[in-house]
Amino acid sequence: MKFTLITGASSGIGAMYARLSAQAGQNIILVSNQSQLLESVAGEIKADYGVEVRCIDIDLSAEGAAQHIYDTAKQWGEVDCLISNAGVLHCGQFKNTNAKYIDFITALHFTTPMKLCLLFGGDMVARREGKILIMSSMTAWTPFITVSYYAATKAYLKSFAQSLWYEFRPYGVTVTVVYPGAVDTPLYNLKEKPRKWLRRLGLMMSAERLAKSGIRALERRRRAVIPGLFSKIAVFACWLLPAHAILPILKI
Repeated sequence: MKFTLITGASSGIGAMYARLSAQAGQNIILVSNQSQLLESVAGEIKADYGVEVRCIDIDLSAEGAAQHIYDTAKQWGEVDCLISNAGVLHCGQFKNTNAKYIDFITALHFTTPMKLCLLFGGDMVARREGKILIMSSMTAWTPFITVSYYAATKAYLKSFAQSLWYEFRPYGVTVTVVYPGAVDTPLYNLKEKPRKWLRRLGLMMSAERLAKSGIRALERRRRAVIPGLFSKIAVFACWLLPAHAILPILKI
């Protein structure tokens, strides 16, 4: 049995990736440490689309998480699509950051995703077939104050995913990296009214719109996608202008 495996699938973008994949007839493996939400999403997907849905309740920042996920999934079948989506957002000055949080976000954003790509990607390369989607961020394109460590991990994913695309492409395995801007998910602790205005202004997009953009790029075997006009403009400005020209804007 073939599966699409999605990390961070209990809510927001990950849950939407799961629904869209199930809608396309794919069996799903949901991965998160939010067990109640995970089971709820799994139940809804089963009821709505009639596909096979399995859950792995695990802290993706824990040592050995990637190996546990791989070993568990192998018992169920073959993962032919990996969507590495799990992530957190925390704003603050780096000097005030707890050292344990650095370990956490480093493991969550690139240690575990990298190992998952090694394990599942290795199988895909051997089969000469498979798809990998990696969620980065538009913050990967320039230094971002107040989210310095977050942006740095996303820059790592940017470089890693692009390198992986070149390495895996000759074996029929596609790797797509997504660079979203602000997305209307629980990561942003905002009330409904400002969220609505941000969406109307194009400064924030819905999780559904973003996930559809990511899936479409993956199916078309694109190397990268920047969803939304505002994100495209922001990434172009970050690419074009030196960091010191962007910093006054970021301070706002």
